Amino acid sequence: MSDQVKQARNWKAAAATASAVALIAIVGLIVVICRDSGLFGNAAVNVDVTEAPVSESIADESEETADVTADASEAGETAEASETAETSAAVEIDPLSLWTEGSEAREALISYIDTVTDESSPDYIPVENRIAVFDMDGTILCETDPYYFDHCILMYRVLEDPDYKDKASAFEKDVAKRIKALCEGDKTVKVSMVEHGQAVASAFAGMTIEEFENYVAEFKKQPAPGYEGMTRGEAYYKPMLEVIDYLQANDFKVYIVSGTDRLIVRGLIKDSVDIPRNQLIGSDETLVATGQGDTDGEEYTFTDQDKLVLGGEFIIKNLNTNKVTVIMEEIGVQPVLSFGNSTGDAAMAEFVTSNNPYKSLAFMLCCDDTERENGNVSKADKMKDLCDEYGWVPVSMKNDWTTIYGEGVKRK
Repeated sequence: MSDQVKQARNWKAAAATASAVALIAIVGLIVVICRDSGLFGNAAVNVDVTEAPVSESIADESEETADVTADASEAGETAEASETAETSAAVEIDPLSLWTEGSEAREALISYIDTVTDESSPDYIPVENRIAVFDMDGTILCETDPYYFDHCILMYRVLEDPDYKDKASAFEKDVAKRIKALCEGDKTVKVSMVEHGQAVASAFAGMTIEEFENYVAEFKKQPAPGYEGMTRGEAYYKPMLEVIDYLQANDFKVYIVSGTDRLIVRGLIKDSVDIPRNQLIGSDETLVATGQGDTDGEEYTFTDQDKLVLGGEFIIKNLNTNKVTVIMEEIGVQPVLSFGNSTGDAAMAEFVTSNNPYKSLAFMLCCDDTERENGNVSKADKMKDLCDEYGWVPVSMKNDWTTIYGEGVKRK
């Protein structure tokens, strides 16, 4: 029963009680006046006001009110249930509303989910084994604008941040300048993933985890350089966010398995995508206690005076087969769905779809949209060929999505 219905019932009962009391008072006053004025003579006055007792009157009124409000409540609850059912039906009918009707990738995913969540199906997957893994850059988030997010934040930290640029090491500056040259179109320049990872680790050394994540959160508020109407942190592919919601609604546990630094992933995902922190995996760097110094963690005991900070040393780049090993180290279960966009996700896709006891699929995004996104048709065609070769499901950003970033966002 709603609060409004309860209040209406209480007000009705109170009104009935007040009316009854007022009636008794009026009758009593009339009796006194008539008796004192002798209108009844010497006859004994015996006004029977018990023929319809007040309690019964109130009870009747309350019962009538209860019947009316119960009917109203039932009607309201029926309407509310009907509205909920209609909403659920709409979601069930069109779970991927931002995907083009008839898209093969869309239909493949819907058919898969219908099959593996049907308890009567031979391909039914128990809830505890419904694990989906997603790459981040180029899979759910704009990959290059003008370059990877984690490369852009390093470039800003070392070359522009007024609180750090004068403290940056020669190594950090060298890596950042080469990244800048790449962003400006110099194809002769190379920056290895290990060099970049080490530069990130040292450039943010000494920050607490919270400080680093907050730094990322502030940086992602910058306008997206290549777009109008969007910040760096808003550059999520809306159709892929629908996929995440769709999977979670069907009891899938979703993990991000990215080549980007784990702590940068946390800062990017925070307040943007509903995935718990302990389901965010990325490249790693050392963490140390503030009082640890050069002592190995095995020999040092954390104290109540310590804080955990970035240690400045790069550990591993989470790409290719490293994604496979970290999945088994941290998740411990072979996933049944994989979403990626590059050869760095190929090992993850093959791991998910090879020798899996459950029905499994791998989807690969193809960056073939050059009007709404920083597309690369040549790269997209190569990925489509790989999908044909390995049996992955290709997703055309150009043809399979009705929007990429939503209304009001335009590529410059």
